[in-house]
Amino acid sequence: MVKMVKLDEIQKRLLREVADLHKVPEGAYNIRSNSQSAGRASTANIEITSKEGVSGLEIRIKPGTKNESVHIPVVMTQSGLKEVVYNDFFIGDDCDVTIVAGCGIDNCGVQDSEHDGIHRFYVGKNSYIRYVEKHYGSGDGSGKRILNPGTEVYQEEGSTVEMEMVQIKGVDDTERTTTAELKAGAKLVIRERLMTHGSQRAISSYVVSLNGEGATADVVSRSVARDDSFQRFEAKIVGNAACQGHTECDSIIMDHGKILAVPALEANDVDAALVHEAAIGKIAGDQIIKLMTLGLTEQEAEEQIINGFLK
Repeated sequence: MVKMVKLDEIQKRLLREVADLHKVPEGAYNIRSNSQSAGRASTANIEITSKEGVSGLEIRIKPGTKNESVHIPVVMTQSGLKEVVYNDFFIGDDCDVTIVAGCGIDNCGVQDSEHDGIHRFYVGKNSYIRYVEKHYGSGDGSGKRILNPGTEVYQEEGSTVEMEMVQIKGVDDTERTTTAELKAGAKLVIRERLMTHGSQRAISSYVVSLNGEGATADVVSRSVARDDSFQRFEAKIVGNAACQGHTECDSIIMDHGKILAVPALEANDVDAALVHEAAIGKIAGDQIIKLMTLGLTEQEAEEQIINGFLK
């Protein structure tokens, strides 16, 4: 066990935002603060160790592990700090585990702060994994808050992975890249929620390969682009067997925001059933008027609609 380092109030706030942590979590965890491990614990079924030769972790989950969790949040409060971290998850067969990651950056300086987290998941047969990754930025400095997550998922037969990717506030620049390869009967569900404002930029790219018979994927992004921000959503589903794939982009555009949706479907099997949906538009005026008749200001009505849309 790594001794728990005392965190300041800003670091504690960031942990609450990205991992909903108000105290040291139960189960296995590794808390990273300003490029150092601030605390770590393994359990009988989940072992967390440091990588050799490169910054990052190896998380090994024993076959048959049920109803346990792993928390690996990152917080950064030093302006100008930049890091790349590689975390590998080896998940045995017949597991049921929740993994909570995420990164919060508070930058009050003039230099850019950046965290690039590369996560690889090797999911055993018939295992169920719920993965939550939240990104958050704060601080009144002119330095940027930059987050570039890379995620690779390799699913064995009959496994299920549900991923929740959330970025609602404060991240100036992000490029999210996610790839997945699914064997027979495997299921992948991704729910992305994203809001940009100011001059922020957010790029999301997903490539899902359905390689086994009966594999399924459902990738859905909901986003709001405000002010002068820019978003690009790319989603490609490759059907290499008798499979089902669905991808959807549903976006609200406001002010001078810009949104680009780039769908791609590739069927390499006659029984691959692939569907893409995309919708970009502004908030309907009658929705705002209806809420204003209930006593809300126009701005309050907009916020209510956005909050409901991104839930």
